[in-house]
Amino acid sequence: MDYFKKMVGTTKSPPGVSFSEITWSWVGGFLGIALVALSHYWLLGEGSDLTMIIGSFGASAVLLYGAVKSPLAQPRNLMGGHILSAVIGVTFYNLFHDQMWLASALSVATAIAVMHATKTLHPPGGATALIAVIGSDDIHSLGYLYAVVPAGLGALIMLIVAIMINNIPKSRRYPEFWF
Repeated sequence: MDYFKKMVGTTKSPPGVSFSEITWSWVGGFLGIALVALSHYWLLGEGSDLTMIIGSFGASAVLLYGAVKSPLAQPRNLMGGHILSAVIGVTFYNLFHDQMWLASALSVATAIAVMHATKTLHPPGGATALIAVIGSDDIHSLGYLYAVVPAGLGALIMLIVAIMINNIPKSRRYPEFWF
């Protein structure tokens, strides 16, 4: 019975945020994703799959621009979480590409464990690891370069935008910590 009692919750829903907070989150999210997407065209041209913009960056944008004080949104977590998880995902794809279910499960589970062990927990990192396994042929052809471009460079672009945008309003400060 105690097991089911845990599912009731212990706190109330957090209060809503101000219109200003919503606006700055929107501006940061727009600019962060726009610059990552534009970097794809600057680096790779228009004819290829949008390999610079991986799906996990959408979740990173929510943390970086919408939850700026969260430990999960800090630079160490953003960069370490994406880069380490990318390496892990590529490794498990290389080892088990003929058993995608196994490569998928191992990449996400191992990414979580490694992020915990290195104090770089960033939930979108789990998606970065998974994308390395289930991504397109363009993603697979990158091999370990996937950890640098798009995972590392895209995260760095979003970090620069977060530092610039999140420090404009007096009500925001980013980052809370670096290391």
